[in-house]
Amino acid sequence: MLILHFTKLLVITFTYSIAYLVNAAGHKENAREQVQAEWLRRYLLRLGPIYVKIGQIIATRSDLIPQAWVLILRTLQDDAPHMNEKQTRKLVERALPKPINQVFQEFNLRPIASASIAQVHAAVLLDGRKVAVKLVKKNVPQQIRSNLRIIALLVQLTHFLAPSARRLDLPRRFTELQSLLMAQADMKQEAHRQELIYANFQGHPYVRVPAVFPEMSSTSMLVMEFMDGFSGKDVHLVNFPRQRLAQRLQDTIYTMLYMHGLCHGDTHPGNVFFTENGDLILLDFGITVELDEDEKWGLSSFYYACTRKEWDIAVERFTKHFVTNTTELKKRWADYAADIGKILKWHFDVYSARWSTIAYFRDINEVLKKYGAMYTTNFTKVELVFLSCEGFASQIDPQIDIWKNARMFTDRYSPYISPNVKRTFDEYFERLIPSSLAMREAANDCLVAPTHMHRYFFPSAYPLFVKSACCGRIIDMDDNCYIDLSSGYGPHILGYAHPAITSALASRIKCGWVNALGNDAEVDLARLIVDALAPGGKVILCNSGTEAVLVALRLCRAYRRRSRVAKLEGHFHGFSDTGMVSSWFRFSGSRHKPQPIAGTKGCDQGTVENTLVLQYGYREGLQRVRYEADSLACVICEPMPSSLASYDLEYLQELRAVCTELDIPLIFDEVVTGFRVTYGGAQTMIGVTPDLTCVGKIIGGGLPCGGVVGSRKLIDLARSSEDPFFDYENRVFVGGTMSGNTLSCTAGVAALTHLKNHPEIYEELNAKTEWLADAFRDIARQRRIACRISARSSIFSLNFTHRTAKFYRDKLAGSNFKATIALAYYMRKHGVYMPELHSFLISAAHTQQLCRHAVGPPDQLPIRQGAFQDAFRRKGSIGYLFAAAVGMVVNCFHDRCTNTFVTLQIIHGSVLNSFGVLRRWLRQRQPVRACRQELPPRRSKRKQDRHDPALTLVHRPAQFSCPCSRERSTSPGSFGNINVRLACPSGTPAPAGR
Repeated sequence: MLILHFTKLLVITFTYSIAYLVNAAGHKENAREQVQAEWLRRYLLRLGPIYVKIGQIIATRSDLIPQAWVLILRTLQDDAPHMNEKQTRKLVERALPKPINQVFQEFNLRPIASASIAQVHAAVLLDGRKVAVKLVKKNVPQQIRSNLRIIALLVQLTHFLAPSARRLDLPRRFTELQSLLMAQADMKQEAHRQELIYANFQGHPYVRVPAVFPEMSSTSMLVMEFMDGFSGKDVHLVNFPRQRLAQRLQDTIYTMLYMHGLCHGDTHPGNVFFTENGDLILLDFGITVELDEDEKWGLSSFYYACTRKEWDIAVERFTKHFVTNTTELKKRWADYAADIGKILKWHFDVYSARWSTIAYFRDINEVLKKYGAMYTTNFTKVELVFLSCEGFASQIDPQIDIWKNARMFTDRYSPYISPNVKRTFDEYFERLIPSSLAMREAANDCLVAPTHMHRYFFPSAYPLFVKSACCGRIIDMDDNCYIDLSSGYGPHILGYAHPAITSALASRIKCGWVNALGNDAEVDLARLIVDALAPGGKVILCNSGTEAVLVALRLCRAYRRRSRVAKLEGHFHGFSDTGMVSSWFRFSGSRHKPQPIAGTKGCDQGTVENTLVLQYGYREGLQRVRYEADSLACVICEPMPSSLASYDLEYLQELRAVCTELDIPLIFDEVVTGFRVTYGGAQTMIGVTPDLTCVGKIIGGGLPCGGVVGSRKLIDLARSSEDPFFDYENRVFVGGTMSGNTLSCTAGVAALTHLKNHPEIYEELNAKTEWLADAFRDIARQRRIACRISARSSIFSLNFTHRTAKFYRDKLAGSNFKATIALAYYMRKHGVYMPELHSFLISAAHTQQLCRHAVGPPDQLPIRQGAFQDAFRRKGSIGYLFAAAVGMVVNCFHDRCTNTFVTLQIIHGSVLNSFGVLRRWLRQRQPVRACRQELPPRRSKRKQDRHDPALTLVHRPAQFSCPCSRERSTSPGSFGNINVRLACPSGTPAPAGR
C-alpha cells in the first residue's frame, strides 16, 4: 500500500510538472510566475491536506517568494475547495446527537471559509446566539495518514541515502511531529486547546479567542462563538496603524510562548482576524506548541541575555536548553563559544535592524553542524512558530523591526528600568534623597543587605535609609516623609512607635533586659499565643519566621520518623533550603503535578529532591499525599498566601481531612497572616486547625521574634525527658541564644494585648482594605489597565497582568515587573512608600473614617512615552501619581499607549480620594494643623490654590511634624504638593512648622 501511495505521488508530480511546462510556454516572465503559482496550488490541493498546510506557510513568506505566488497561495488559507451542501448536511447530522433543526435555528450549509482540514459555517442556536461551526472535511483524516506515510518514507530514504542528513535524526523528529499533525483532524482535542488559550487571554486588552460550546462539539465538529472581523489577508481594511498591528501580532505570539507556554502553531492570515479597532481574533488551534516550565525558562533566559548583550552567558544558556549531541562541542568549547557568540552578536546586535529568522537559524545550524550537534525537537517547533509569525507580521508591516519589538517585549518583563526612565528617576532621586544615595554607596563598600537593598532577583535601585518612623509614616535621611504601605513587611500592624509598645519597652529597658534566662514577658507572650491559636497546646519561641519553620519541620520529622516534606508551589517559608523549594520565580513540572526545584543556588540538592510539591487549590493533587504518605514527615502551607491575598477553604478542609486520616502533621505558616487577618490568624477566620502553626512578625511587636505553637504531643518533643539516652533517640534539640529575650517578648505582649483588647481594629482594617481595593480597581478599570488587585484583611496583592490566575505560577507568568517597580518609585514622588515587589500592607495607624467615594468631572492628561514628568507636573494629589504609573503601563503593557491622550475618568474624585484618604487615615480624632512652606522661586508662578472637599491641595511642599519624633520633615515635595493633616497615636496635635 505504501509503495502504491509513493508511486501515485511520483505520477502526480510528473503529470503536474508536464502540465505546468506546457501552460508556461510562451508566457512572459511576470505571467509565468502567476502560472507557476496556479499550478503549484493545484498540485498541493491534489496531494492532500498536509501539502496544503505547507502551501499556507509558504504564502506568509512574501519576503522570499514572488508576489504572484503570495496572492494565489493565500487562497489555500481560507478559500480552498469545500464540500457540497449534501455532504455537509450528512456530516453535521452524523456529528450531532439530534437533527440540525433541533440544535440550530439557522445553519448556512455554504461555508464562510474553507482551509486544508476543515471548513467553517455560520449558524444560529435556538436561543439566538450566533456561532461558528468548524467541520472536518470528508475523508481528511485518511488523507492525512496517507500524506504522513509518504513523507515518512521520504524522510527514511533521505536519512539512509544522505550521510550529511543523518546528524539531524530526521526520522525521530518526524515521528514527534507526526502526532502533532494527526491531531489537527480531532476537534475534541482542538476544543480543549482552544479553551485553554481562551482562559489565558480572558481579559486581555486586544486579543480575543472565541468561546467553545463543548456540549455541542465532537471529534469531527467544533462549535464556537462567532466573531466578526477582517481576515489577515484583508488587513488593509483595518482602521488601525499597520506598524502597531504587526507589533501586536508579534507580542501575542511571544506572550503565548514565553508566558503561557501554550502557543498557536499556525498563525497564517487565515487563522488570525482583526477587528476594525485593531483587536486580534485567534482561530484554528489544530496545531499548537507547548513548552514546559524549564523550556520557558530556557527560552526567556537566553533571549534576556541577548538583549543585555551578554554573549558568553547567552551561548551557555542556548547550549544548555536548546542543543543536543554536545559531546564534541564540549571538547572544543572555546572555539564553539566563539563561533556561536559571533553569530549571536551579529544577528542580535550588529544586524538587528534587518532581523531575519531564517538567516539566524541557518547560521546557527551551520555552526551546530560543524560540531556534530543539533537543535532539540521542541526548539524546532518554536523556530517554525517564529518563522510563521515573522512572515505574517512582515506582510502587515514590510518595515517591521522584529528584533526591536522583541527587545521591547523582553524589556517589559525585566525587573530593570529602561535607560530613559532610569535617567528620569536618577535625576529626581539625586535631588530628593542625596543622603540615602550616599549611604547606599557607603553600604555597598561594607554591607550586603538582601532584604531591602541587594534583593535576590530584583535589587533596589533607590533604597531608602530611614531616620525615624512614627504612626504610618517613615522619614528618610533627607527629612522626606512617606506614608508607609509596607508595615516592615508585616510586623507593624499598629504602626510605628505605638505608645503601647514604646512605653512597655521603655519600662523594660529601665529594668535591664536579658536573654537565655527566664522572664515574665516570655511566659506572658507564650500564654497569649497559645490561647489564641492552640488552646491547651504549647509554644516554642525563637527569633524569626524562618527559624519557626525549621523548628516545626524538625519536630514533625522526629514524630513521623520520616524526612520528606510536602509543600505547596509558590508558598514561601523563609530562606531555608526546604522553605524556598518551588517558592517563587522558578518552577518545574506540569501545572497539576509540579516538581521540586531549588529556590536559590547553594541549596542542598538532596533536600530539594526530598520535597513533594503540590498545587494550592488543586484538590485532585491531594491524592499524591496518599500515594507518598509512607515517606512524608508533614505537609506545610500558607493557608492564606500573602502573594495572593486569598484562600481556598474547600482545599484546606480536604487537606486537613487527608492529613488527619493519614496521621501526617499539618503545618500552617502564618508568619504573615498570624494576628494580622484577625486575632489569631487565617485558621481562626476559616475554621481549619493545623497541628502546628508557625508565627512571627506581629508577635514581636516590631522586634525579632518567631514561634511554633500547636499540640502538646508535637511541641513536647523539644522538651527533655531527663533521660539523655532517651532524648537522643526520641527528642529534638531546639536552641537560640536570643529566643524569648525580654525586649522582643515585652514588645510582643504589648502588641498582642492591645490587639486583643481592641477587636474593632480588625473590623476597621477590613473595611479600609475593601474600600481601598475597590478604589484601586475602579482606577484600573476606568483606565483600561490590565491590573489585578486582590485584597483581604489589610493585605494587598497588585499585579499588572490581564489574567485572573488560579495558580501561583500563572500569576507570576506574564506579570509586568517593570510596571510594579516603576509604580513604587512614582509613588515615592508623591510621598507614599510601597514595596517594589512585595504584597503591601496597611496598619491600624492608617485609621480614620473613610471618605465617601465621590466621582468628579473627567480630566485629561497627556501620557506618552518619555513624558511621565508631565503627569506629575499637574500639581494634583497622589491620584496623579497612579495615573502616571498606569500611563506607564499603557505605554509599556497596553500596546505602548493606544491613544496619545488618555482620559482620566475619575481623577477628580475616585483617584484623588483613594490616595488622599490614605493620608487622612493618619489623623486621629482631634483636628491637627498642617505646616506649609513657600514655593522655591522657580516654581512661584502657579495658579491660585485649589480646594477639594476631600483634602486641601496646595502647590507647595508640605511640612509634617510629629511629637513622637520631635522632628520636622518635608514631603518629597515638588511633585506631590499636598498639604495633609497628621496626628500621632497619642492624639497630640502636631505643631506648625518653623
